[in-house]
Amino acid sequence: MTRVLVVDDEPQIVRALVINLKARTYEVDSAPDGATALRLAAARHPDVVVLDLGLPDMDGVEVIRGLRGWTRVPILVLSARHTSDEKVEALDAGADDYVTKPFGMDELLARLRAAVRRAEPAGAAEDDVLVDAGGDFTVDLAAKKVHRDGRDVRLTPTEWHLLEVLVRNTGRLVGQKQLLQEVWGPSYGTETNYLRVYMAQLRRKLEADPSHPRHFVTEPGMGYRFER
Repeated sequence: MTRVLVVDDEPQIVRALVINLKARTYEVDSAPDGATALRLAAARHPDVVVLDLGLPDMDGVEVIRGLRGWTRVPILVLSARHTSDEKVEALDAGADDYVTKPFGMDELLARLRAAVRRAEPAGAAEDDVLVDAGGDFTVDLAAKKVHRDGRDVRLTPTEWHLLEVLVRNTGRLVGQKQLLQEVWGPSYGTETNYLRVYMAQLRRKLEADPSHPRHFVTEPGMGYRFER
């Protein structure tokens, strides 16, 4: 059963989420502040976190960074903050998706399901292979692992999914809309800031010179291409 950690200091929102999630057979824990959220996450190991940014004791972005220090659990931000800069800051800290308040419960639940799916290990397919990126790093599609300089590189589920789509299309341009829909789901198509943030993160983790990427190539206004 999927366990959800809801982090929000608004009792009405927490109650609505708990009722709707439990009705769909999720197990639910809730936290009214960041410190409790971090403590519960360590104790209960949720499968997904739904996180408000406006918490009474710390900013939600700090909670994201605290979680990302040790776990790859999908983080779905639920916040009244709606500017592009605020969304990018949360995504850059390690959030997987962002829903603004007020929100539709059906949309939130759909995005939560998508976040959980991205984190689930998939069975090995016939075309699973070990991809060598010119000696800089290797991508093991079967094991869902990336190795660089003899060590595993920790990727979030969303970073991995984006990398996997690009690697499976090595040498081919993958359009922005296609990437958004394959990684985040069919209701996405215009959130290009998501792609900018996550491509920057992949470059920081995998490129020898992130400011002059060799493997993750941008085609301005069109999409991205992975080159070995």
